[in-house]
Amino acid sequence: MTASGFARRFTALLRKEVRQLLRDKSNLAVGLLLPVALILLFGYGLSFDVDDAPIAVVLEDSSPSAREVVRGLQGSPYISPVWTASMAEAEERMRAGEVDGIVRLPPDFSRQLASGQARIQLVLNGINSTTASIVEGYVRGAIGLWAQRHNEREGGKAPSGAGIDVLERTWFNEAGDSTWYLVPGLIVLVLTLIGAFLTSLLIAREWERGTLEALFVTPLRPMELVLSKVAPYLVIGAIDLAMCLLAARFLFDVPMRGSLLIIFLVSMLYLTVSLLLGLFVSGTMRSQFQASQVALLVSFMPAMMLSGFVFDLRNVPWVIQAIGQLLPATHFMNLIKTLLLAGDYWPDILRGTAILAAYALVLAWATRRTLRKKLPS
Repeated sequence: MTASGFARRFTALLRKEVRQLLRDKSNLAVGLLLPVALILLFGYGLSFDVDDAPIAVVLEDSSPSAREVVRGLQGSPYISPVWTASMAEAEERMRAGEVDGIVRLPPDFSRQLASGQARIQLVLNGINSTTASIVEGYVRGAIGLWAQRHNEREGGKAPSGAGIDVLERTWFNEAGDSTWYLVPGLIVLVLTLIGAFLTSLLIAREWERGTLEALFVTPLRPMELVLSKVAPYLVIGAIDLAMCLLAARFLFDVPMRGSLLIIFLVSMLYLTVSLLLGLFVSGTMRSQFQASQVALLVSFMPAMMLSGFVFDLRNVPWVIQAIGQLLPATHFMNLIKTLLLAGDYWPDILRGTAILAAYALVLAWATRRTLRKKLPS
């Protein structure tokens, strides 16, 4: 009797839980689709490798030996030479983030090579210290391989790379400290988490408590409700931003080469985007639990994995690159790293600010639409 009663009660409860699970589409999607998405992203989309690294080549010596060195760079599957007419043009490309490094062959390279003391200048973009280290190895390897073949053709017995010195210099991160690269990215993650996660609960909480319906009968307008929800968290976010910047400067010795005012204004613009994204999620959900889940899935996790925080997006499939470019965090990640490590590069600042402002306007409009004075059916 006891066993039979247990079986009936257990079967009844099991049927109820299964039906409830099948009705709850959001939980079902998280349980089944999230693992698939993570497997695909980590398996195909994320890579520590650097392929076809763009390297600006400044050829100030047109001699055959100098051109052979450049052909050695072209023969590497990991390097993609970008021809530049002058060092000034190459430096401008590196400030714009178009190249990972500069290889410069001086005007007297052939004469230096003949005397056995040739020098090649290598300038690395140190904003991403990991990529810079890998690119340095690729360039040195390609030049060393050419030098070895050159010595063999000349009948010499010198070791690989003999007679050629690669004079290395790193821009934007002279010490090669990975902390300088990681801390700006952490600022992005902190603002994303604070902005999207906290506000994702606000309207969903009102739906659960039934207080939003009461607001619908007042003269309050949707945009006024949006602004009233965002304003307090802007203050909280500004305090958190100040703490992040102080920690970056005085605890981790990260330089701030750009204008502090611009850094603050751009960061507040991104915080506004994150707050509006969380508020939009909150307006479309009817429970705090669902809203928090969705907020993490559409904000924090993509910002951590697909914004260029850890992985160089140029080395992933184009589909993942396209998804990454759709994220506000990707554009702010590039902005904050440029401002802190490289300084006020206005083409990047204007482009990134315009993109973030567009996101803010679209999300404000979308959030307002979710708060129309219409009771849920």
